[in-house]
Amino acid sequence: MTVLVIDVGTTGLRAGAVRPDGTVEHLVHVACPPTSPFPGLVEFDPRAMADAVLGVASEVLRRCGPVAAVGVAAQRASTVLWDARTVQPLGNGLGWQDLRTVGECIAARAEHGLALAPNQTATKAAWLLQQLPAGAGHVRVGTVDSWIAAVLSDGALHVTDHTNAAVTGLYDLATMDWSARTCGMLGIDPSLLPRIVHSSGTIGRATALDGAPPIAALVGDQQSSLLGQGCTARGDTKITFGTGGMLDTVTGTERPVTAARLPGGTFPIVAHTSATGAAYGVEAIMLSAGSNVEWLCHDLGLIASPEDSDALGSSVPSSDGVVFVPALLGLGTPHWDYGARGTLLGATRGTGRAHVVRAVLEGVAQRGADLVDAAVADTGATIGSLRVDGGMSRNATFVQALADATQRPVEVCAVSEATTLGAGFLAGAATGVWSSIDEAASTWRPARTVDPVGPAGRERWAAAVERARRWIPELSALDF
Repeated sequence: MTVLVIDVGTTGLRAGAVRPDGTVEHLVHVACPPTSPFPGLVEFDPRAMADAVLGVASEVLRRCGPVAAVGVAAQRASTVLWDARTVQPLGNGLGWQDLRTVGECIAARAEHGLALAPNQTATKAAWLLQQLPAGAGHVRVGTVDSWIAAVLSDGALHVTDHTNAAVTGLYDLATMDWSARTCGMLGIDPSLLPRIVHSSGTIGRATALDGAPPIAALVGDQQSSLLGQGCTARGDTKITFGTGGMLDTVTGTERPVTAARLPGGTFPIVAHTSATGAAYGVEAIMLSAGSNVEWLCHDLGLIASPEDSDALGSSVPSSDGVVFVPALLGLGTPHWDYGARGTLLGATRGTGRAHVVRAVLEGVAQRGADLVDAAVADTGATIGSLRVDGGMSRNATFVQALADATQRPVEVCAVSEATTLGAGFLAGAATGVWSSIDEAASTWRPARTVDPVGPAGRERWAAAVERARRWIPELSALDF
C-alpha cells in the first residue's frame, strides 16, 4: 500500500505517492508563489494554497488509487488565521521570509528578554491577531501544516506537530508545549493555537479527499528532508540546497536544554516524534544558495539558465584565484551578519565569465563547509559524509566542490526534494506500511556518491569572508 504525501513549499506545492520500496510515483506539482506587496513583506493566499493542495492530492489519488495514509510536509513558520466554523482564511498569510515584524522582535528582546527572529511565527501571529476587528470570534492561528490539516479534515482538526511548533518561537522545549510566558508577553491566547501532536501517528481523517484516508504525519520541510535522506543516527547530516541552504544533523534522543542559538551558530531542532519517543538535532542556515546562481542568470546575464552553470563552471580547471562570498542577503550560520554582502575577490584582466561562474559555485560549497563545521562544533558529533538534495544537488561541478570543501563524501539524493520521502516514511510507519521509522528510512539509496579529490581551500575562504563581513554596519549590529 502506498502513502499519499502533500508537500507544501515556499513557491509551489506538490503531491506524490511513496511506495513501500521508498520510491516516489505520480508526482503532481503546482506553482503557488507568495507575493511581495512592498520590499520585505511576503504574503500568500491561504485559500489558493488550500485549493491547490486539494487539486494535486485528488489527482494523485485518481492515478494511484486508495492509499494507506496521508503525510503532510510543509514550509515552517509561515502563519495563517482562519475561521473555525467556515474553514476560510481571515486574510492573507504571512510567509516565513516576511520581515514586517523586525521592530517587534527588537522590542521583545529589549522589553522582555525574548530572543525572537522575524522569520519565526511568534511575532507574525501577534501581528495578524492585532489586525482583526474587535470581537472577532472562532479564530484559529496556525502554521501551514495546521492550515492544511484543517482543510483536509473539513475543519475537524486544529493540530501541529513538534517539528513545526519548535521553530515558532512560542514553544517550550522543557514541557514540549506552548510557552504560556511567551504567549502572554506577545498577547497571544494559547487557546487559539493548535494542539501539538506527534510527527508520526494517526490524528484524524482527510474527509475532503476520496476515501477519507487517515492523516498520519505532519512534519516541517527540513526535518522531513532529513528523515527522507535516511538520517536517523547521531551525526547523520543532510544539506538542502535550494534558494537558500539548510543543514540538519541528528544529535540523538537526548532533549536539548535550550532552544536558543548555540555558540557555533546552529539551532536545536526536534527532528521528529512518535509514540515511541523523539529524535533531536541541530540546524544551520545559509541565507542564499541557489539564489546566487539565479543572480548570475537573471541579473548579470552570464548564463542563459541556472542549469548552464554546471557546464560553464566545469569548462575551466579552476576559478584561477577568483573567490566569491555568497552573501547577497548577509551571512547566516555561523556568523549571523545581516550586513555582510556578496564579494568577488581575486579578479584579473584574464578573468572570464567561466571563472566567475565557477567561483560562485565554489563559494556556495564553501558556505556548506561552514555549516558542517558549525554543526560539529556545537554537537561534537562525527559527520562522516553528507547527504544532499535540492536543485543544486543536480549540479555536478557544485557537488564536487562541496566534497572538496568539506573533505567528505557527498551522497546525492535520488529525488530532487527529499521532503516527500520523509513525510511518507512518517505516515507509513504509523499505519503499518513499515514496522518502524528506522525501517522506512533504511529504504533510502543515493543516486551517486562523490568523493573529495582536491584541497579544501579553507584558509583563503576565511580571509575572503572577513572582507565580506560588516559591509553595512547598521545591519551587522542586528542580532535575533
